[in-house]
Amino acid sequence: MQRNLWTHDELVLALALYFQLPFGRLNRNTPEVRELGRLLGRGENSAALRLVNFAACDPYILATGRHGMASGAKTCMPVWEEYANNKERLFKEAAEIRARLQQQSIEQSLGITTTDLEGKTREAVVRQRVNQNVFRTMILNNYNEQCAITGINDSRLLVASHIIPWAERKDTRLNPENGICLSSLYDRAFDQGLITIRPDDYTVMVSPSLRDTLTQATYAEHFGKIANRKIILPEEHQPNGTFLQYHAENIYIR
Repeated sequence: MQRNLWTHDELVLALALYFQLPFGRLNRNTPEVRELGRLLGRGENSAALRLVNFAACDPYILATGRHGMASGAKTCMPVWEEYANNKERLFKEAAEIRARLQQQSIEQSLGITTTDLEGKTREAVVRQRVNQNVFRTMILNNYNEQCAITGINDSRLLVASHIIPWAERKDTRLNPENGICLSSLYDRAFDQGLITIRPDDYTVMVSPSLRDTLTQATYAEHFGKIANRKIILPEEHQPNGTFLQYHAENIYIR
């Protein structure tokens, strides 16, 4: 019996998911892998196999001495070469393919409302929503869905924080090394420059300005206890030292 070969669209969906999962979760037990298998009507084993085929194409993985399953890499390599250096295009096309398979509009699939579109172009809103959704999924998965400072592990309380802000450098927007998973309080503090993370040892620095605005008890409870604490490092893609240095020099309030 002839095998049902993977189409280009199916490989695009697999590659998009590959970039959102750490290496250790490229298996049939990962919910996103099972969901991909169901969406494609191929099953979780087939979906997981394609992901580890893409790992065999990934220079980042190979440089660490790990490897994927090379037997199927020949099928995956053309798609890898097409999209690996243009992830924004990859994720947008994957979102469009997913919407078609779900028999929905892209707006329905992404939860975009008419209010979201007011005063903006459809293309800009779709692209921004896709990128934001992908970045959040990528960072939360990389940090095992826990705050890098406190270990809080309820995804409803977690934010995928950008080290270099979204608006300041387009080339870092989808870079997993530009993201840290933080609870809402510390995401806000990081965004406002009230805390930063040292690039040399990944410990938290707390802005002295907080002592002037918070009561002693509040400062001690929420900020004093995290000063000089080393963050919980992710499974893959540790925060980029150059990006952290930028945050410390340009955003952190000394």
